[in-house]
Amino acid sequence: MDKFKKILSGELYDPMDPEIAKEQFPKIDKIILEYNNTSINDTEKREKMLGEILGRAGKNCFILSPFSATWGCNTYVGDNFFANFNFTLLDDAEVHIGNNVKFGPNVTIVTAGHPIYPELREKGIEYNLPVRIGNNVWMGAGVIVLPGVTIGDNSVIGAGSVVTKDIPPNTVAVGSPCRVMREIGERDKKYYYKDMEIGSEWK
Repeated sequence: MDKFKKILSGELYDPMDPEIAKEQFPKIDKIILEYNNTSINDTEKREKMLGEILGRAGKNCFILSPFSATWGCNTYVGDNFFANFNFTLLDDAEVHIGNNVKFGPNVTIVTAGHPIYPELREKGIEYNLPVRIGNNVWMGAGVIVLPGVTIGDNSVIGAGSVVTKDIPPNTVAVGSPCRVMREIGERDKKYYYKDMEIGSEWK
């Protein structure tokens, strides 16, 4: 199997292979040295750069600096995406993010994993599994999403959660490991936070 196909396949591979590093490191430099040093006010330039960095950047894609990614090109983002400070993206496998998704600060998406058996880890090998995040998802500050996870449409992931398993759509999930707390329902149409009522201008 071609080594670049192996990166995306879930097979074990050597991430420090010189041929892989030669392809990957310039992409990391472009994000860290160029994108992160571009003014937040230069929205046109930043949007253009995200279009070059990511596999797909939808309309109104906005990522605050600092932003880090291992590839960038393996991530496909829908329209109206916002990521707050310190978004970390280990997109060694594909990451798919839907429309109208919001990330709080310090969100991390991880697709890379290492074998449990220590002698295999000594070899420096790893494997990668894709992550999928649906439409209208909100992830609070400090959320970590682990390899192979799918988060369903409209779900909310509470701050500080570590998402180790799939989260169904239309749910609120929190914790480490992250678990579904409840479904999103009629009460959420009336109250935006605890007993704070949504004003008529927002209905």
